[in-house]
Amino acid sequence: MSGAFRLDGRVAVVTGAASGIGAATARVLAEAGADVVAAWYPADPHDVRPTRAAVEDAGRRCLVVEVDVSDTDAVDAMVAQALDSFGRLDVVVANAAIARDVPSPDLDDERWQALLDVDLTGVFRCFRAAVPHMIEAGFGRLLATSSIAGAHQGWARHAHYTTAKAGLVGLVRTLAVELGPHGITANAIAPGVIETPQSLDPVNSLGPEGVRAFAGRVPVGRNGQPEDIAYTFLFLASEEASYVTGQVLLVDGGVSLSL
Repeated sequence: MSGAFRLDGRVAVVTGAASGIGAATARVLAEAGADVVAAWYPADPHDVRPTRAAVEDAGRRCLVVEVDVSDTDAVDAMVAQALDSFGRLDVVVANAAIARDVPSPDLDDERWQALLDVDLTGVFRCFRAAVPHMIEAGFGRLLATSSIAGAHQGWARHAHYTTAKAGLVGLVRTLAVELGPHGITANAIAPGVIETPQSLDPVNSLGPEGVRAFAGRVPVGRNGQPEDIAYTFLFLASEEASYVTGQVLLVDGGVSLSL
């Protein structure tokens, strides 16, 4: 890759890097010149080794780190490992998330809190750990994966998920105002239906049949692929996006525009 949207000399942390949007983003950022910290959850059923291989095939270094984003110490250790290995940290893509199908009357405190601890507070933990180093460097890109569900519309039986994803809107807006003077931008992407292991989960999400059926509603005629989101993250991580901050970009093939 040459030309615009280069990340040469940059270091990026990507959480949830073993599959889906995270895996695609790690590869795309590496192809743009970034070294990558590929963070994954040890209980994740997906293999992080293909992500490492994709980053290294792009000619970049890859540090694989196990992390539970609901654990502050684990997140702080991840950032410390990134700094020890690469000496800097420029981009954080806080992508790790879970979805759980629970009717709202059955959504007890424990399950509510467990999901928010990953999908909302987990993002903040990643940002909080990185920000001091970004302030010192005078540059930073804080990026999160929100969702069309929560940021733009509801999703029955997923009140905790939509609340977390909507919460990211307020988080990036506040961080954009607070950290802009330090050269740090904060943005999120709200994907539509993207074909990932999460959306294809028949228990907690749409499942294969639901995903296939949804494509007929999308004006561009297809569901999204992880790369559709990864390339948007690349733009937001780049120098060219230095005037874009506090935004939640809806990347959904236009489905939110149709009835």
